[in-house]
Amino acid sequence: MSSAPEIRYVKTADGVNIAYFMLGEGALPPVVFMDVIYSHLQAEWNDPGQRAFYEAIARLTTFVRYDHRGFGLSDRDVADPSLDGLVLDVEAVVEHTLPDRQFVLLAQRGVTTPIAVKYAVRHPERLSHLVLTTPVAYLPKAFAERMDALLEAPGVDERFFSESLARLVHGWDDHDASRAMAARMRESVSLEGFRAFLTEMKRWDVRDVLPEIRTPTLLTPYKGHPLFGEEYAREIAAAVPGARVAIIEGATSAERGAMVNAAIAEFLTDGRVRAPVLAAPAERTSGTAVILFTDIVSSTELTERMGDAAFRDASRALDAGLRAAIRDAGGSAIEGKLLGDGVLATFPSAAQAIDGARRCLALSAASELGLHIGLHAGDVIREDNNVYGGSVNIASRICGLSAPGEILVSDVVRGMARSSAGVEFEDRGEQEMKGVGEPVRVYAVRWRE
Repeated sequence: MSSAPEIRYVKTADGVNIAYFMLGEGALPPVVFMDVIYSHLQAEWNDPGQRAFYEAIARLTTFVRYDHRGFGLSDRDVADPSLDGLVLDVEAVVEHTLPDRQFVLLAQRGVTTPIAVKYAVRHPERLSHLVLTTPVAYLPKAFAERMDALLEAPGVDERFFSESLARLVHGWDDHDASRAMAARMRESVSLEGFRAFLTEMKRWDVRDVLPEIRTPTLLTPYKGHPLFGEEYAREIAAAVPGARVAIIEGATSAERGAMVNAAIAEFLTDGRVRAPVLAAPAERTSGTAVILFTDIVSSTELTERMGDAAFRDASRALDAGLRAAIRDAGGSAIEGKLLGDGVLATFPSAAQAIDGARRCLALSAASELGLHIGLHAGDVIREDNNVYGGSVNIASRICGLSAPGEILVSDVVRGMARSSAGVEFEDRGEQEMKGVGEPVRVYAVRWRE
C-alpha cells in the first residue's frame, strides 16, 4: 500500500474547514473529484480499489479530492448545509489548489450533480470539462420516498440504514460493493447528519439553469437503474448545449465503473484514448487465496531524505525483486494493483505465502528500504488480473499494523500454517480494523532457532 497523501484544510468564505488532498502532476487538465454521502478521504485511501483509481489518474495529471461540509474529515456540524453552502466548498478548494488552471470537475453519483451544475454556471471560465455520473438535476421522488421509509423504520440505526441504502443504489446482488460502500457511509456521516442532508437535498432542483452551462459535458447514466435511470440524463442532455451521453450497462458496480472510466477517458482526450464503453464484462471468478500485502516503511520521509529520483530508483528495484521472490515462492503478484510503494500478491497455501513473505523481508534487509508485511486468507473475486473482496481489505489492514521488518498474519493464516516446519506464532491479540465488523486476532511470525 502506498503512503497516504497529506490531508490539508482550507477555509471557505463562510468559515467552514474543508479537508482535501492533492496527488500527481501532468500535462492533462487537473481533475477535481467531488462526492457526498460516501465521502471520507482516509477511508477511500484505505480501500485498495478506490486508491488504485485515484493513483491511476494521478499518473496522468493533478488529482484533487476533498470532503464536503458535513462529511468525512471536513467540519461536520455546520450552520449552512445548503446547496449554495456546498458550492462554497468547491470554490474554496479550487481557488486554493488550482488558482490559475482550468480543470475537469468530476461529480461522482447523482446527488452531486446539482452542486457541480451550480459551480459550472457560476464559473464557466474555470472548467475545461464537466463529467456527471448517474446524473440527476433534482432528487428523484422514488429515491426520496425510499430513504424516508428507511429512516422511519422502527429501530433504525446507522448499520441498517447504510446497508439498505447501499443495496438500493448498487443492487441487492452486488454484495461486496454494497457492503464496502455502507461501511464507508458510516464513517462519512452520522445518521442524524444524513437526515439533515436529506432535508436539504429535497430542495435541490437545477433544471432552470442547465441551459446556461457552456462547458463540454459528459453524462454517464446507468441503463435500467431503478433510482437513477437514463431518463434523468436525457432530461439534462436536452437542456445542456452539446452534452454527450454514454449509457452504462453492467451487472455489478465493478463492471459499470470500468465502463464509466472508459467513457471518461475517451471524452477527456477527445477520442485519442478509445475504449469500448459497452464492452462485454470481463470474466469474473471467485475462490479462496492467501493474500500478502507489503508496504515500504515511511516512504514519505525516505523520499525527502533520499530525494525523489533516488527513492524512485530504489523502490522500483525493490519492487522488481519482491515480485521475483513472490513468484519463486509459488505466488502471483497482482499486476493490476497500482500500489505505488507496495505489492499485493496471492498464494495457494499459507506455507508458500509465509515463505514468500520471508523472502521479501530478506530483500528489504539487503536494501535501504524497510517493509511492513501482512497476510490474511479468505474468499476473493478475481477479475482482469486483479483481486477484490473483504479478505483483501483485511490483509491491507494487517499490513498497516505490522512493525518494520515484521510479518503479521491473521488467525486464519496461523491455523492454516500451524504445521509448517520451523515457524512459530506470537499472539498480538485482537485488533480493531476500519471497515471490518469484528476484531481480527493477529500473530507475528517467528522462525525457530
